[in-house]
Amino acid sequence: MDILPATADGMIENRVFDEIVIGETASVVRTLTQQDIDLFAVVSGDVNPAHLDPAYAATDMFHHVIAHGMWGGALISAVLGTRLPGPGTIYLSQDLQFRAPVALGDVITAKVTVREKQPEKHHLVLDCSCTNQDGHAVITGTAVVVAPSEKICRPRVELPDVRLNRHQRFRDLMLRAAGLPPVAMAVAHPCDALSLGAVVDVARLGLVVPILVGPRAKIIAAALAIGVDISDYRLIDTPHSHASAQVAVALAHSGEAGMLMKGSLHTDELMHEVVATTTGLRVGRRLSHVFIMDVPSYPKPLLITDAAINIAPTLEEKRDIVQNAIALAHVMGVEQPLVAILAAVETINPLMQSTLDAAALCKMADRGQITGGLLDGPLAFDNAVSPAAAREKGIVSKVAGQADILLVPDLESGNMLAKQLSFLAGADAAGVVVGAKVPIVLTSRADSARTRIASCAIAVLMAQAAQAAQAAQAAKGVTA
Repeated sequence: MDILPATADGMIENRVFDEIVIGETASVVRTLTQQDIDLFAVVSGDVNPAHLDPAYAATDMFHHVIAHGMWGGALISAVLGTRLPGPGTIYLSQDLQFRAPVALGDVITAKVTVREKQPEKHHLVLDCSCTNQDGHAVITGTAVVVAPSEKICRPRVELPDVRLNRHQRFRDLMLRAAGLPPVAMAVAHPCDALSLGAVVDVARLGLVVPILVGPRAKIIAAALAIGVDISDYRLIDTPHSHASAQVAVALAHSGEAGMLMKGSLHTDELMHEVVATTTGLRVGRRLSHVFIMDVPSYPKPLLITDAAINIAPTLEEKRDIVQNAIALAHVMGVEQPLVAILAAVETINPLMQSTLDAAALCKMADRGQITGGLLDGPLAFDNAVSPAAAREKGIVSKVAGQADILLVPDLESGNMLAKQLSFLAGADAAGVVVGAKVPIVLTSRADSARTRIASCAIAVLMAQAAQAAQAAQAAKGVTA
């Protein structure tokens, strides 16, 4: 006979030794999901690629990702600890035989059956099994436990809400970039371990061919400090950071480098050279910065602009900022990005310039002054990213609740929003400067290796897209 999982009022109750009869059974049923595998890997530290790497798993004997063997064993433990005998049970021993693999989507029934009672020590011997949806045994075994002698009835503990950041969106971007030829990347003043290490990480992945620009002695000292070999990299010796910025920008200006990366100099020093009238990288549009956020609770990448360059943009500057972000979204594979123009409220208020700008930008898009995306605003942040919040406010919009791009009113609000998502919501934040002749990666000391690599991967995608567009235009000219 099978006992009930819990009392009807949400309590969990055990079976004491004297109540239990030989042949009594209990079971739990669980469908294996990717989150189960991820959580088990986090808890156990077992990162065997057979469980976590689909590309590797496709080449092994089972040809697909399988669960950790002890995931099924944990289900048996759950039956013993919560069902039969339940709370108060002491595990003494467990033997398991693994009969078949468990794949994603398999429905596993873990079952225990009382085989033997040993009254002198309140020991129980139980047959254990896990079977899949086809009735095939995947695990069999035997457990020995000490059954409780006192009745326990407690409220069933609510499991915590766990959200895992698998960084899959950034991995996808890196995989796309890894399939392209490497791009020559001028690095301005990589004279400390952090900035030089970032360059080496990206180069090792085959994404870029670095051109190191800075004082030779300092760069070599940084390489020795982190134990890396940079002898294969081109190194252009400069006397100081200002000269490093000038030379690195000149390499991009001449086409010798397809992207630019900031090293250990100040952002303002590099950007001063980028926006220089004759030798810089401006192409007629306002430069802007875009954060590409991988937010665990959001179903797709979220672009936030501008949170790093334009302090208090005008309406015309916001037009360029939006257009830059739309172009980046296209490179990332979003055919028609949904652009939410943020304000504190979702209605137009003449006293709030951000709402007036939002209305004007939407009308500019209607008139073809902004192309390639679908705009709506003003929208408050909750209405931009939450379908439920948008419905609650009665907002009927193709953008509300599912934005790809968030245009913020000013740098302060954008910077705070991006950092809140990073530090409170566990988001990863890659970033790139757009609107220039080449993409520009502005590294930060707070960036993880993963986000630095993701930033470069996005810049590689942009650089390759620009080269492809130039080639297509040249071919078109020749044909004409």
